[in-house]
Amino acid sequence: MKIFLTGGTGFIGSALTRALARRGWQVAVLTRSGASPDSAVMGAKGDVSDKESMREAMSGAEAVIHNAGWYEIGIPSSLRAKMTAINVQGTANVLSLATELKIPKIVHTSTTIAFGDTGGATVDESFTRSAPAITHYEHTKTEAHEIALKYQQQGSPLIIVCPAQVIGVGDHSAFGYFARLYARRLLPPIIWAPEGAFTYVHVDDVAEGIALAVEKGRVGETYFLGGDAITIRDLMKVWKRAVGGVPPFIWLPKPIAVAQGILIEPLLRLIGVPAFISREVVEGSYVSYRYSSEKAKRELGWNPRSAEQAWFDTLRGEKSRMKR
Repeated sequence: MKIFLTGGTGFIGSALTRALARRGWQVAVLTRSGASPDSAVMGAKGDVSDKESMREAMSGAEAVIHNAGWYEIGIPSSLRAKMTAINVQGTANVLSLATELKIPKIVHTSTTIAFGDTGGATVDESFTRSAPAITHYEHTKTEAHEIALKYQQQGSPLIIVCPAQVIGVGDHSAFGYFARLYARRLLPPIIWAPEGAFTYVHVDDVAEGIALAVEKGRVGETYFLGGDAITIRDLMKVWKRAVGGVPPFIWLPKPIAVAQGILIEPLLRLIGVPAFISREVVEGSYVSYRYSSEKAKRELGWNPRSAEQAWFDTLRGEKSRMKR
């Protein structure tokens, strides 16, 4: 099968590229330079922000996977327009061109965050968003998801996959930074949002789920890709079981935690580090993101590891990498 893939060089994309190559598929990965990110796949020069730059490489593909996106919580206001251009306009460009070229199957990587806070309930793909977006990333991915839904409604052969909170070695989210600090015994004892709940999934399982969506997904459907939901309080216990150590135990009240985020955010940027502690990160922790992936398991044959095992593999992998 001939695959055209956007976003094949990032955290999820690198794992996805490997998952597609293992199937023996002919994969063209979109990169700005045109260089291939892996010897098992081809490079295709272009950019999601420029629709016409993708036309030649996308033409003739049997499936298009749109996985490109900018994931970061706590970006400065000066970069918000750029994130919108990548996540929203980039999605419109890829889906528009794939539809125009009559690609037989299109898979769009969205996110469960596009469905928002679930209010404590565990929900499936039929859930309708009711909570406002908290972060700019959430705003852009919600808008991109709505674009994808419109293409489905207009008859495009589109499948939407929605990974939950993706983790793994090298994760560049706030969770990834905190996990690396913890594995190195450098994480301070201070934390917040004990009842905040997230549905975690390992990056390799996400990659397999997206590949299965290409193989078995039904056009017009949406599939959640997540493991189990764990509160942050219980997550600290999982981390301790995974690699030992003393997890954070001082739980800050929300106003103090938010104030801390506001103060630390510019300091992290000053030293050239993404603001993994910021107002958005803190406020985005007081949520209930509980999603069920039974549909993907049932229809795609997807079999992810448990969230606890995903964290064991992540933390132990980080610890092993630290030793090397």
